[in-house]
Amino acid sequence: MMKAAEGFGTVRTDLALEERERFPGQDKEVSGVSLREWKPEEEGVRITEVKILNDRGAKAMGKEKGTYLTIEARDFEKGGKESWRRLSQVLAREIRALSGAGEMREKERGTAGAGPEGAGPERILVAGLGNLYVTPDSLGPRVLQHLPMTRHYDSQYGDGYRKEHGIASVSGIAPGVMAQTGMETAEILKGIVAETKPELVIAIDALAARSVRRLGCTIQLTDTGICPGSGVGNHRSGLTKKSLGVPVLAVGVPTVVGAAAIVQDTIGAMTRALEMGSKTKGTGRYLEELGPDQQYALIRELLEPEFGAMFVTPPDIEERVEILGKVIARGIRQAFCRRENGKA
Repeated sequence: MMKAAEGFGTVRTDLALEERERFPGQDKEVSGVSLREWKPEEEGVRITEVKILNDRGAKAMGKEKGTYLTIEARDFEKGGKESWRRLSQVLAREIRALSGAGEMREKERGTAGAGPEGAGPERILVAGLGNLYVTPDSLGPRVLQHLPMTRHYDSQYGDGYRKEHGIASVSGIAPGVMAQTGMETAEILKGIVAETKPELVIAIDALAARSVRRLGCTIQLTDTGICPGSGVGNHRSGLTKKSLGVPVLAVGVPTVVGAAAIVQDTIGAMTRALEMGSKTKGTGRYLEELGPDQQYALIRELLEPEFGAMFVTPPDIEERVEILGKVIARGIRQAFCRRENGKA
């Protein structure tokens, strides 16, 4: 049998939850990482919080220290507008919590030990990352299409208009991709941040997942910022507090999964089939004895030299991205506009 080549063993995923699931015995603690899960009042929604507490946890997870929230709402698109409204309310609560706006997270979830109400950011820059003309990568620009901009309200309607109506200053930019602009997204945003001086940047991007089950129905929030394209091996300069000078809240939805990961998900059926053949008997047992990372490395070593690094997206991705664009836009609007908090 072939030996898995070095460098092929890293499962491509942007989701911290899936990185945590790589460790044997998911119920066991990983040093420097905390994990908890709950279901909010909204039906059909589950939230998992992965906190990377120190450098040891960051090294184990391969991600920056901080909080990663995964909101899973499978089949939400089938529930119609009421399901979308509930999901946007959950998203708004978690955005307020991570950004420091509104009440403390524990109080919003109805648990004990609530802290005082926080003022939260008043000036927000929303960056819709990705390529509008490539459907799986178009989430960021689509969110901006549905998100009203309010930064100009005071100059248009008179000083104090936004404060009187409880509306934060929201501005937005869809910086495109390097092939369109010849510039790194970080370079563009640094200039905008320096000129407009937001208190918070919200970066929205399409992600890569490890599991097909999470495509188009999972939203990840993190206060660590984002490195565009990392899940598909296309690394760009990171958008973080260190690089931009202001806190960065990243909102992402997985829209693609690597072909090798899909093949690995069928490894059980494949090994059983191999064991039934007289010429392949023993091969299946060899594959079963490999660890998940070794299996994935072997599959990539076989597939990618022949076909390249392929990524797969659902056939209904156009509809899912459009719905999620509206849900995320509504969640951001509700998070920073008191008049719309809790409303559709």
